[in-house]
Amino acid sequence: MTRRRPHGDAGQAFPIYITVVGGLLFLAFAYFAVGQAAANRNGAQTAADAAALAAAQDTRDQLADRWVQDLLDPAEWQAIFDGDVEGLAFSCGRAQELAARNDAHVVGCDLAGLLGYEVEVRTNKTVGDSIVPGTEERQSTATATAVIEPRCTFKLPAEDAEDDVLPLLTCKGEEWNLDPKGPIELLPEPHDLFDVHLAD
Repeated sequence: MTRRRPHGDAGQAFPIYITVVGGLLFLAFAYFAVGQAAANRNGAQTAADAAALAAAQDTRDQLADRWVQDLLDPAEWQAIFDGDVEGLAFSCGRAQELAARNDAHVVGCDLAGLLGYEVEVRTNKTVGDSIVPGTEERQSTATATAVIEPRCTFKLPAEDAEDDVLPLLTCKGEEWNLDPKGPIELLPEPHDLFDVHLAD
C-alpha cells in the first residue's frame, strides 16, 4: 500500500510566503517612489540655483560695464559697487534661460535687495507613476537666492589732484593701478570687481 506524504505544513506556509513577498514588493515600490521624488526635488534645486546665479551674474556684468563707463568719474564708483544705479536691465530672462536648460521653468523671480535675486522654479517633469497617489501629476518646486558682493575698495584722490589721477583700486588684496589712457583689456574684469554666490 502506497503512503501519501503529508501536505498540511506546505499548504499553511504558502499564504505566509505570498504575504512576505507581497510586503517586500510593496516596500521596494515605496522606496522607488521616494527615490523618484528625491531626484525630482534635487533637479528642481539644481535648476533654481543655476537660475538665481545666472540672474545675479547678468547684473554683475551690467554693473561692471557701468563702472568702465564711469571710470573717469570715481565719485560714481561707490554707488556702482553698492548696486545703487539706475538703468540696469532686469535679469530674470537669464534666470529663465538657465532654468530651461535644467528642464524647469521660472515661476517667481525678483530682486533680493540691490545686489541679489531670489528665483523660484518648477520642474517640467512630474515625479511619475508610483504607488503614492497623485505623483503622476506632481512637479517639484525649489527656491534659491544669489547675491553679488563687491570685492574692491578705493580711496578718492584729494580735491587738488590732477583730473587723470584715478584711485588705487584694491580687490581682495590685488591692487590695480588704473591708467585711464591704457587699453580696456588691462582693466579689471567683472569677476575681479564682484563675487557672485548663493546665499547661505
